[in-house]
Amino acid sequence: MLVYVENDEALDPAGASARWGYLYYSVSQERARVWSVRDGRIAVAENLDMRFDAPPVSADWLDSADALAIAEQGGGGAFRREFGGRLMTMLLMRGAFSEADPDVTTWTFVYSAPGAPSLFVVVDATAGKV
Repeated sequence: MLVYVENDEALDPAGASARWGYLYYSVSQERARVWSVRDGRIAVAENLDMRFDAPPVSADWLDSADALAIAEQGGGGAFRREFGGRLMTMLLMRGAFSEADPDVTTWTFVYSAPGAPSLFVVVDATAGKV
């Protein structure tokens, strides 16, 4: 089951990255495996030597481009313009950064700018709400 997706290299303004990381967890094998994909090809594939109860992301989730458009309207765009910031991280996972509903799958967008605190914009990956 898919547990986590994150950019493995820098993001361009449209949210594209040359490499993406995927974390899968096998309940039957009690093992996690990480994949790093560049240009549609597997660049890294490794089993992780750690055990954890990893909740899968929901079966239906917004594409990263759609979620990014929502994050940009939900404060990310204003942050970039006001502080000269840029998008640093995009990650998809369940249970992170969602205090109201820790079971929801979210896209989290982390924006950074010199001299300003980072901005985290959390988008519900199924409902499309900030």
